[in-house]
Amino acid sequence: MSNRIFILGDRAVYAAFIIIVLALPLLVDDVFWLNRIAKYLVFGMLGLAIALSWGYAGILNLGQGLFFGLGAYMIAMSLKLQSYTSLQQGSDKPIPDFMLWNAEPGAPTDLCCITPGSWLWIPFQAQWFGMAMAIVVPVVFALIIGSTIFRLRVSGVYVAIITLALVLLARLLFIDLQPVTNGFNGLTDLGWLTIAGIEFDPFMVATYYIIAVSVCVVLLLSRWLISTRAGLILQSTRDDPNRSRYLGYDVASYQVFFFTVSAGIAGFAGMLFVIVSEFATPTYFDIAFSISMVVWAAVGGRSSLIGAALGAILINTIEASVSESEMFQQAWRLIIGIVFVLVVLFMPRGLAGLARDALARVVALSQRSGGKDSQSSHTAAE
Repeated sequence: MSNRIFILGDRAVYAAFIIIVLALPLLVDDVFWLNRIAKYLVFGMLGLAIALSWGYAGILNLGQGLFFGLGAYMIAMSLKLQSYTSLQQGSDKPIPDFMLWNAEPGAPTDLCCITPGSWLWIPFQAQWFGMAMAIVVPVVFALIIGSTIFRLRVSGVYVAIITLALVLLARLLFIDLQPVTNGFNGLTDLGWLTIAGIEFDPFMVATYYIIAVSVCVVLLLSRWLISTRAGLILQSTRDDPNRSRYLGYDVASYQVFFFTVSAGIAGFAGMLFVIVSEFATPTYFDIAFSISMVVWAAVGGRSSLIGAALGAILINTIEASVSESEMFQQAWRLIIGIVFVLVVLFMPRGLAGLARDALARVVALSQRSGGKDSQSSHTAAE
């Protein structure tokens, strides 16, 4: 009976989240706030990706910003080529303005050779290619990294260190490739997402729904994935990988698969974030950003997909409000660090675990009360 109540409660939380997310445009008239909420929903997707990797697979990935940043840059390259600034550089084909600034005197105004490596941009003239690469590139990189790490049975803190080093390496690489990525400045002045000839302004309600529906679909698919046989096996490998190996399961394959799925979700989130923010920057590869994702998942509950997503949305909403105060603007990261330490020490299962414990107490009290009433009725009848 109690287990059924937990299942119904879990479904109710998912249903409430989806209804609220889809109904928000009816409640919020301010397009600026709607755009901001869309960004928070993208961060919720990132929290979900961390929960899938850390909470269910037991893989602490401190470099999730690598996959988010790759997804962001892939779509940003396509949108940059569709921007007004790229179409006004004296060529019949779009050329990013920063490439013209970095070009050698007399260099041809053509993507093939205006700067070293500029030819990499040629296929991104098709927007569908940028959208596809936003998911494919993170997935391929995660597949290579995961296969290397998990086939060698690297685990625990060593995985965290390796992923942390990789995201730092990516940041240095994107900054050093100034002629191709615009270095510290990133990619700005982007065009709008265009589907079937319709341009989606980042502040349009339709654009918000692209984000909202994407988040809801990813949430439901991830929930379905962890409930499958593969998801259950993954959780057993998280708890005791050696026992799973003795039972004949290929632990590395399951770890690689879910690590890759998590990376694909992060890359998709990076693409969505660029659509609503209109820029891509090397700060996506900052160590602090990747660690923040882990904090979001820990606060919301790393063993709960919806909890991790809500934790990310909650923290970013609070951060946006608090950071506008001069008193807390500089101390906000310190506050987040303290919150993370307190959660790890006193609420290791996060807010989701706290809510589940509260529901368990209510169920236990109701059952105890029901048992006493039944006993009293039986006594009275005798």
